[in-house]
Amino acid sequence: MPRIASAEAPYPPQIAAELARIMPKGVEPLVLFRTLARNPRVFEKMFAGGLLDKGALSLRQREIVIDRTTARLGCEYEWGVHIAFFATKAGLDPEQVAATVTGPADAACWTADEQALLSAADDLVDRHTITDSTWSALAMHFDEARILEVIALVGYYHTISFLCRGLELPFESYGARFPASRRVG
Repeated sequence: MPRIASAEAPYPPQIAAELARIMPKGVEPLVLFRTLARNPRVFEKMFAGGLLDKGALSLRQREIVIDRTTARLGCEYEWGVHIAFFATKAGLDPEQVAATVTGPADAACWTADEQALLSAADDLVDRHTITDSTWSALAMHFDEARILEVIALVGYYHTISFLCRGLELPFESYGARFPASRRVG
């Protein structure tokens, strides 16, 4: 059971409009979104800071950063939602999906630029900074706008992971699960 029950329809008009905008047609709003709706201010601020729109990074690059960040933080809920909605669209094969959870940043299934993204997520989660060697690798492949987006994504999904784990949200029925060796409870 989640620690805070999610809101149920009918939602306040502003929240209903935002949920309709961000959710695919016919898909019930995520438990995370409905729980955040219990506090309209937090809901609004979280969506104002969202980074799922078209940005400096490609969909694949963005999803690699999000998947690695949420996996490293043990947030199976958010990782599973992103795998379910975006892995195929981002061109992540089953080996790569598993490697976002259990593989090293330099696994052979990744290109050099993708390894730099994974290393950046690992550094920020583990060290709360980016090492010089990771920065050099990022700078070889990405301009300043993309590097800033990588850092912002890791930070944003750190917060999302805290919300999901702190609230003990139940998994979405369609959400992917971590490989058995990595499951947290």
